[in-house]
Amino acid sequence: MMNFTNNNQPIIIGIDHGYGNVKTRNCCFKSGVAAYEKEPTFKENMLVYNNRYYLVGEEHKEFLSDKMADNDYYILTLAAIAKELNIRHITSAKVHIAAGLPLTWVSEQKDTFKAYLMQNETADFVFKNISYHIEIVGVDIFPQGFSAVADRLREFKGVNMLADIGNGTMNVMYINECRPQEKKCFTEKYGTNQCILQIRENIMRQFGTKVDDAVIERFIRTGKADISERYAKVIRDTATEYVKGIFRILREHEYDPELMRLFIVGGGGCMIRNFGSYDASRVIINTDICATAKGYEYLAEIKLRRKGGTV
Repeated sequence: MMNFTNNNQPIIIGIDHGYGNVKTRNCCFKSGVAAYEKEPTFKENMLVYNNRYYLVGEEHKEFLSDKMADNDYYILTLAAIAKELNIRHITSAKVHIAAGLPLTWVSEQKDTFKAYLMQNETADFVFKNISYHIEIVGVDIFPQGFSAVADRLREFKGVNMLADIGNGTMNVMYINECRPQEKKCFTEKYGTNQCILQIRENIMRQFGTKVDDAVIERFIRTGKADISERYAKVIRDTATEYVKGIFRILREHEYDPELMRLFIVGGGGCMIRNFGSYDASRVIINTDICATAKGYEYLAEIKLRRKGGTV
């Protein structure tokens, strides 16, 4: 039985608006959105808002440096909130959104992204046949990557490089003696989708066939899939070259494994683990895909407490 919240306190919900997947503290789902004027036949993940129908997780979200270019991320935000409220067994709540942007884009885009997420003070919608009413009472925007380790800064003694490898971008920053170095932050368009595109091209060139992205994604995530060895070899070889490219970019930003530790967060960590060559004592891979969303919540809680609010 779903209920209303029984107090007036807002719920902080961290949302990592990735190009491949949207993550919250407890959920992960594909960032695709397909819109329909009429109710679609298949509606397992259907969201109804403003008399339009949306299938969440359908199709592939094109990489856009401006996440506010269309309404997709707003719809994905509603779905993310609904998933978290469903876990709490409530259907109506005041919500404080904690979200983020790539490291070097935060200062330029945070105000417009905040306005985008707060475009409506309230929203009434249906997701997976459950009606929700939410009131957006606040939005905070934090830097990606850093948020995933914000609660562990005391572990970053000496010189450390942090690499957040997502679907669309790779964010790099230094954390020296437990302090993030704002002037040493970089964003590269070298996310895992670049590898998937190259795998598609290599398979088409060698075999003249197309492999479903779900098969490719499973292989790069786990290192195996139910396919023949000749296809597996192409995927394995391409992924290995992509990982070499990651380390090449890191070296361009002065990464030296003998002088610093490397912390990897984001979905690309599984590719380094499956296809990379590295010193496991000097490279730490965070396998929690929801770490950044959890970090957004952590930072938002601290910010609200400093302002004298409660959470």
